[in-house]
Amino acid sequence: MTGSWRWTYEDETGAPVTGDSLVATGFPTQSDAESWLGEQWRDLAEHGVSAVTLHEGDTPVYGPMSLSDGS
Repeated sequence: MTGSWRWTYEDETGAPVTGDSLVATGFPTQSDAESWLGEQWRDLAEHGVSAVTLHEGDTPVYGPMSLSDGS
């Protein structure tokens, strides 16, 4: 199933974050999704995202995972 891996985004209260600046499309593999997040997490945080959850299709795989850099 192509593009079945995707991220959902939450703010600090756990409410969903959406918007044109956030990638809503899927990734072909878990590795692709995780690599993308590794490159983009700071930008996501700047757009109000505090945590992410990785899904395969409609099934959560892990998360919510904080985007905090420990500060």
